[in-house]
Amino acid sequence: MTDEGRAPALSAGQVEHFIRDGFVRIDGAFPRALAEQGRAILWRDMPCDPDDPATWTRPVIRLGWYGQEPFRQAANTPVLRGAIDRLVGKGRWGPRSDLGTFPVRFPHPGEPGDTGWHVDLSFAGEGGDPHERQDFSAWRVNVTSRCRALLMLFLFSDVGEHDAPTRIRAGSHLDMARFLAPAGEAGRSHMRLEGMGANRPEVLATGEAGTVYLCHPFLVHAAQPHRGSVPRFVAQPSLGLVEPYRLDRPEAEASPVEIAIRRALAESQA
Repeated sequence: MTDEGRAPALSAGQVEHFIRDGFVRIDGAFPRALAEQGRAILWRDMPCDPDDPATWTRPVIRLGWYGQEPFRQAANTPVLRGAIDRLVGKGRWGPRSDLGTFPVRFPHPGEPGDTGWHVDLSFAGEGGDPHERQDFSAWRVNVTSRCRALLMLFLFSDVGEHDAPTRIRAGSHLDMARFLAPAGEAGRSHMRLEGMGANRPEVLATGEAGTVYLCHPFLVHAAQPHRGSVPRFVAQPSLGLVEPYRLDRPEAEASPVEIAIRRALAESQA
């Protein structure tokens, strides 16, 4: 264990994978028991019966901002805190006391209506209200990922290839960095990203309950319909920055998130 009781950092291979492909998968990042406790809480807030598929009448139900003990503990395990320190920089990010929103996906023949390729926006543009979570009309993302350290995927149920796993375009964060750079600090919004990273390999975010994917904030990803048999529970919280990312840090102090952006921009100038 490292200081403050945190787990050892990611291996050099895992860090390089993150820089190159934009994500790292951590199996057993939090105990399966916490996932089971969390699902029980979520089921109580939905108008359907976990034991009666006839009541699963919608392809997706969105629940949010759960800070009960199972969710708080899952977000703050030593292994996760150690991994985040390694990717973002110790002292540069803010721990979460909740896990944001849960888009609970059900086996359903209909389209969920939210399967477009995208990156998550991170700050309110001019005229936007940064405290209004539901109005993203003026929200933006810029080349230094203002306000957002990582995208995270917390698997609270087993997710196989037919269970609506999040689709990831591996390496698309590099394309996205080059796309954002010309917009400077103001960044971009209202982006159509269907073609962004379309030539990249597609990876499915599968795994057992307790798995967490830590993703570069520029990683292009998408939802998909559920074609399995058991509802899928995945939280997808952002991670806030205490100290902004900087692309001009000395090499020895730069985080893997910053290094990936710098590599992308250097390649575009080569």
